[in-house]
Amino acid sequence: MLFPFRKKEAAGEPVNWASEMERSEAGREFYLLCSRALLQCVREFALDIRELDADRFKTALAELAERLGSQETVRRLQSDFEQGTTAIGGFARRQKDYVRDRETEFKGIIDVLTKAVVVQDSDNREYNRSILEQSRRLEEITLLDDIKRVKLAIVKEVDQMREAVREKESRDGAKIDKLSRQVAVLRGELESVRSESERDALTGILNRRAFDRRLTDLAARNAVKEQEVALLMIDIDDFKRVNDQYGHLTGDSVLAAVVSKCRQSTRGEDVLARYGGEEFCILLPGASLRNAVKKGRQICDSIASTRYLLEGMPTRETLGITVSIGASVLRKGDTAAALIERADRALYLAKSSGKNRTFSEKDVK
Repeated sequence: MLFPFRKKEAAGEPVNWASEMERSEAGREFYLLCSRALLQCVREFALDIRELDADRFKTALAELAERLGSQETVRRLQSDFEQGTTAIGGFARRQKDYVRDRETEFKGIIDVLTKAVVVQDSDNREYNRSILEQSRRLEEITLLDDIKRVKLAIVKEVDQMREAVREKESRDGAKIDKLSRQVAVLRGELESVRSESERDALTGILNRRAFDRRLTDLAARNAVKEQEVALLMIDIDDFKRVNDQYGHLTGDSVLAAVVSKCRQSTRGEDVLARYGGEEFCILLPGASLRNAVKKGRQICDSIASTRYLLEGMPTRETLGITVSIGASVLRKGDTAAALIERADRALYLAKSSGKNRTFSEKDVK
């Protein structure tokens, strides 16, 4: 049963090698898909912790998934896989140690909060003793015979009780406000740090690192479940000439102007990022190649039809700029590098064909 084709051969029956090869190839593709899916699961389970260099670890897993689908020798693939499993085990141990350390820190914070609660409880006990003392005095008042004296004493005690309640509310409110402000400040600082780590300082859009991470995640998910995603690579035409002729401040203004035009043409789910220098990219989830090319041409026309007034010039000189765009679409089993490479080749074709135009990967021969 282990070698049915040998049994046929011994019986004199011819072996259908084409069928056997087809079955073998189908098995290889299935195991490759399983391997990529498992690596993607590991990437999803890895926490986004900067101290553990999680981004680098996830990128390494994505690269391993790509290499498993290459035509490397079995020995080479085996070596890559062994290195990958070693890296996964090491990261898992570091992540476990990190979580354990954070747990210890949180226990320390809980101790501090517990002590704060004890202090608060002490304040409450003092408050309760005050109320009990006043209730005792009220009880003594009932023993008085003079109604007028009773009334005056009760009014006095009620006023004191009200004042005690107001003071307690004021102290509690002040403590709550202080804690709320501290939490708001910490939350704001955390969001600010996270945002700054993902944003380009000049234009305010996503930086290369954040873009690479999102594209790698999309490509990894696409290996498991196919989805439609298009990419536009955008490059400002003759940008070096603008910097040389008008200075880098004007060059920075041009970059900001291009980003503004791109924002006007993007949807909420689109991902706009600065890829490097004068080059930008837009990820278009759910967009076909045809729709991406249409979007690219709209951006080209919008930028080319605008004139920008140059500040600080003796005359009211204006500047016109154009961009060239290359488009590609994510294919089944595609990698992030392959998607970028096809868009980059289309961009190069747009540049070499006269600039101020959009070409797709289908236009590249």
